[in-house]
Amino acid sequence: MSKKIVVTGMGMISAIGLSIDEAFDSLMNEKSGIDAIKYLNTVHKNDFLLGEVKLSNEALFEKLEISQTESKKHTRTSLLALSAAREAVANSGFESENWNSKRVGIISATSVGGMDKTELNYGERNFSSGFLKTHLSGDSTDVVADDLNINHYRTTLSTACSSAANAVMHGARLIKQGIIEVAVVGGVDPLSKFTLNGFNSLMILDREWCKPFDADRKGLNLGEAAAFLVIESEESALERGATVLANLSGYANSNDAYHQTASSPEGEGATISMSKALKMSGLSPDDIDYINVHGTGTNNNDLSEGVAMKRVFGENIPPFSSTKSYTGHTLGAAAAVEAVISILSMRNSVIFPNLNFSKTIEELNKSPVTEVKKELKISHVLSNSFGFGGNNSTLIFSNNSQK
Repeated sequence: MSKKIVVTGMGMISAIGLSIDEAFDSLMNEKSGIDAIKYLNTVHKNDFLLGEVKLSNEALFEKLEISQTESKKHTRTSLLALSAAREAVANSGFESENWNSKRVGIISATSVGGMDKTELNYGERNFSSGFLKTHLSGDSTDVVADDLNINHYRTTLSTACSSAANAVMHGARLIKQGIIEVAVVGGVDPLSKFTLNGFNSLMILDREWCKPFDADRKGLNLGEAAAFLVIESEESALERGATVLANLSGYANSNDAYHQTASSPEGEGATISMSKALKMSGLSPDDIDYINVHGTGTNNNDLSEGVAMKRVFGENIPPFSSTKSYTGHTLGAAAAVEAVISILSMRNSVIFPNLNFSKTIEELNKSPVTEVKKELKISHVLSNSFGFGGNNSTLIFSNNSQK
């Protein structure tokens, strides 16, 4: 009998809040975290808007009660990851000191790893900073695993902007195969000059607030964040009397390999990932109550995703919105951030809006939700995350009362 995978904990730190509660307040009050650059040291300080976490590294050390003498061991990546992962474990009802009765694993995701620290120290060959040891993608995973006493399984995934969705899938598969019973899954990415300069070279950054799914969209705003979920088998959750926040009812990944950085104009990979996730969940397209779209605000992405939604849902596309207009595009963390937002939407019977929208894309003739919609029946939410290289991932979360 196939094991049902449930979500029992969530944690997040992003431009819209240092916790789940703060993020929810921002979402409900349509308060974007995208603003002028304050913390990232870049020559583009006056050129772009970013979704920065509103704390310096020094303030993050203080928040996490980590001594500055331990700074060599940490990057901004690991600090953000620790904040979100600790919150997720506390939210789940587990105590990280006492995983003894469970086989626990961590699957984290990132795009740039410890690049934020490396770029500050490499040019000056400041090897005493410890950047050689913290540069690797898996460094933040190891930091979190050690902090939370997770010893049974750990790995790090990097598939661009779909990374955290694939971390969720990998954790679910490990649980279903009986390799682990509980998984801390999610992703983290800090802002860095490397990232900002790279996306600027692709000419897909908006110099003002991004406008996902708007006919006059000009590009994306980058952001930084960390978000983690605690997932486990339903049997494990019931055994310990945990509160189930959502069922992970379907998921799928595809790769259309269309282009290094662009999505297929026909939405081929996105169509496949959504269709396969629906098939796995046993749901029909009409069962989906809300779509948290990938919705970066670039010309190519939004049109491609819109075409894919029309292929899957026909003319009955469910209400949808891109919450990247709140957080910015958080790259390797995006799918976990939006998984958290999707579950908040479902549990609070609300759809959070697509900010800054004004004009419908002519080819789609379908507009996103543009204001907070309350008191809705939301039983099933589909969340899309698409990465460079054509890596497309879809997660479906369902209300726990839905069998």
